Amino acid sequence: MISLLEPGMFVRHPNHPDWGLGQVQSNVSGRVTVNFEHMGKLVINAERVELEIVFDP
Repeated sequence: MISLLEPGMFVRHPNHPDWGLGQVQSNVSGRVTVNFEHMGKLVINAERVELEIVFDP
């Protein structure tokens, strides 16, 4: 799953739906930088959190 996340993809955090839609900025060694609508830019450890891919934002 981690390797599927590429810059430009849209995701949601499963434990924080209030953060809104996020767009992947980068994915380096399992650390995914995501810019969320209501939380801003965060680095997520994709080995600990399985981000939900949004195919039709």
